[in-house]
Amino acid sequence: MAEVGAHLTAAPAGGDRPSVFEAVAQDSLMAAVKPALQHLVKVLAESNPARYGFLWHWFDEIYVLLDLLLQQHYLARCSASFSENFYSLKRIPVGDGRQQPLATAGLPKRQHWKSLLLLVLVPYLKGKLEKLVSSLREEDEYSIHPPSSSWKRFYRAFLAAYPYVNMTWEGCFLVQQMCYILGKAEHHSPMLKLAGVRLVRLTAEDIQALEKKWAETTPSQTHSFTSRVQSALRRALGGIAFSLSTGLSVSVFFLQFLDWWYSSENQETIKSLTALPTPPPPVHLEQEPSSALLPSLKTVCPLCRKVRVNATALATSGFVFCYRCAYGYVKAHQRCPVTGYATELQHLVKLYSPES
Repeated sequence: MAEVGAHLTAAPAGGDRPSVFEAVAQDSLMAAVKPALQHLVKVLAESNPARYGFLWHWFDEIYVLLDLLLQQHYLARCSASFSENFYSLKRIPVGDGRQQPLATAGLPKRQHWKSLLLLVLVPYLKGKLEKLVSSLREEDEYSIHPPSSSWKRFYRAFLAAYPYVNMTWEGCFLVQQMCYILGKAEHHSPMLKLAGVRLVRLTAEDIQALEKKWAETTPSQTHSFTSRVQSALRRALGGIAFSLSTGLSVSVFFLQFLDWWYSSENQETIKSLTALPTPPPPVHLEQEPSSALLPSLKTVCPLCRKVRVNATALATSGFVFCYRCAYGYVKAHQRCPVTGYATELQHLVKLYSPES
């Protein structure tokens, strides 16, 4: 069974309330999936724009449809979102003093649809708002509206207010998490409070019920055409959601690795791992006594021991000489005066300083 698999374990004896680490980890799981998929789509679109360009152009809309299908599948079958089920959690209604329902029982219809909208629609709208703010900031820098334009005044006021609105939004989540850590709140996220649910750990009974539900075969006995079409459509959507959930369950750690790999904090580490090794210094071969020692000043020619005139480098070794000195030596000996590397006249490279 893909949903409960090896990652589900029975809840410990010490209560059903998940720790803040479990709650925050399941939030960050889906946050890592979207950037990784977006990077994959970007690579495909850049490699073949004619075939995959539409995926990049409509990525947000395609992703929100797949996310809607995935979350609906898990909420209906496991009473949890994909990431919550991955961390062995489920949702139960708030304020119900009765015994906790099994995960297979599903949420009440009101909490189900509120959970689905808050899981899918809110992140989509927030992402669209961030893109709008980014485009407006670019337009503000290169705006064609007159300074007295009412539109310009409006979106400048919007851009000025957005950081405070965003800070308030993030602050609500931070305060809620702090209250959850201190035991003053049932929810670690305001989204759960708005949906009217709270998170608890899966019990052994939940896991057994989920395994039994997936093991059962329920052949359809419907005879009407409409019922058959609805049943076929339901099975097709369930199959797509099952494929998505199975693929995500297998690749979730790989997606988290991609998110870590492309994060800005790790760029220096990545550069050190992927940087080419420093080439060794040139090997000195047979040298004439006059060229055995290089001058201490970098502006002095190794041949004439004077300040370089018309500086010229040898492409074979990288050492710099006067043009006249290098030309005469290479023409007579066909090698670098310092390293002895075989050199031709076409390997002379004229250097242009800023002063020249």
